[in-house]
Amino acid sequence: MTEETDKRSIPLWLALLPLLFLITMLAASVSLFNDNSSYGPNQIALLLAAGAAALIGLYLGETWADMERAMVEGISLALKACLILLAVGSLIGSWMLAGTAPAVIYAGLGILDPSWFYPAALIICALVAVSIGSSWTTAGTIGIALMGISQIMDLSLPITAGAVISGSYFGDKMSPLSDTTNLAPAMVGVDLFVHIRHMAWTTVPSFLISLVLFTIIGLNTEAAAAPVESIESARSLLRENYTIAWPTILPLVLLLVLAMRKVSAFPTISIGALAGCVVALIWQPELVQSFGNPEGDLSRWAGSIKALFVALADGFQISTGSDSLDSLLSRGGMSSMLNTVWLIMSAMCFGGVMEHTGLLKRIVDALLKGVHGTGSLITTTVLTGIGMNIIAADQYIAIVLPGRMYRVEFARRGLAPQNLSRTLEDAGTMTSALIPWNTCGAFMAATLGVPTLAYAPYAFLNLMNPVIAIIYGITNFRIVPLENPEPEAATA
Repeated sequence: MTEETDKRSIPLWLALLPLLFLITMLAASVSLFNDNSSYGPNQIALLLAAGAAALIGLYLGETWADMERAMVEGISLALKACLILLAVGSLIGSWMLAGTAPAVIYAGLGILDPSWFYPAALIICALVAVSIGSSWTTAGTIGIALMGISQIMDLSLPITAGAVISGSYFGDKMSPLSDTTNLAPAMVGVDLFVHIRHMAWTTVPSFLISLVLFTIIGLNTEAAAAPVESIESARSLLRENYTIAWPTILPLVLLLVLAMRKVSAFPTISIGALAGCVVALIWQPELVQSFGNPEGDLSRWAGSIKALFVALADGFQISTGSDSLDSLLSRGGMSSMLNTVWLIMSAMCFGGVMEHTGLLKRIVDALLKGVHGTGSLITTTVLTGIGMNIIAADQYIAIVLPGRMYRVEFARRGLAPQNLSRTLEDAGTMTSALIPWNTCGAFMAATLGVPTLAYAPYAFLNLMNPVIAIIYGITNFRIVPLENPEPEAATA
């Protein structure tokens, strides 16, 4: 089947079959494996769904060679993101060894004050998540500590959970270390830092609104004296295990300077990782030796080189005497990103077959029948991302599939691809923690000890982001036009 007219004539029910098969497989995956469904089962579901789509392609007259080529081409579109993710893994490992991320965490913990606990929780989680690029790790470490303090102070646990999640997702979304922040622009062909700058127009207002709301709630809450011992204990352990000084944040400053000078993401992050190695050798020499040469059987230089290689490849490990702090600081390495790379490759196989056979276009055509302008297009994209979070129960799929589905339509209508990548995160990333059966919602509920539907009304940032995205689309505010639109896009 090669004629476009043949692709348009595909019955909608036939085009939906692979998607329904995928939804069924993903539902079974989440049901059987819960939070671990993204660590293998979801990838298998995507590959089986790609096989189902390929069988329909054979039925429609496609050749296996052409569909195999489409899968390879689909994967090739995401190779840049995979390289960046591997570089991010190395950067996290080196920054943990260098004390860069711990220095940021130390500063964040220092601003906690009992008179404005809720906004402080929001800010602390935002700072930590920006420095490490993970909402799950932030909520599972600092978030747990904040939940414990909140309980002792007799504050609202659902509100505290909402503040933790709002801050964690702000930092995750705005951090170049985040896998979803790398994934969304890769799906539509946008530079990472262009994507982050464009996201700031929807994410920063959402954060400020959340900050105001949590401050108002806090001012109307009578809190007991805050037990600061746990926070001071964490800061003390950081001081004992690291040299906390301003030079340790130089890798972060260097990365920000390179980003502002619009250096490409891959070399920027790679240079940031190497800078972390240099800072580790100079400012954390004893930590480097204890990590790379714990037995003392290597020379000092051999131990240092081994520590750097291990941190870059497999991540950093530390034992501070605090399990929660160890969990926060022991992470990173290229190997930590391999599961996400696997998920991306599996999703791109499915998307490549769906696109080549015309099945994806048939579904998009049905969805776009009611779209008449930029506002309705962005609204449809937002609702599709939310729907995928509800149906597929995975934030990565809620980014990948809508990204593949709508990237051509955004270009046809003369809209720059960063509009799509931003919308994918405004909907796909942000709403994942609001769905009880989504992997993110299930993780947050289990980790923070508050049911998803209890904290969801207070996850202000996650609730506001999709709304602001739709408002921007309707008002055409901060919607970037395509620099060189196709002739038909200019008149659409």
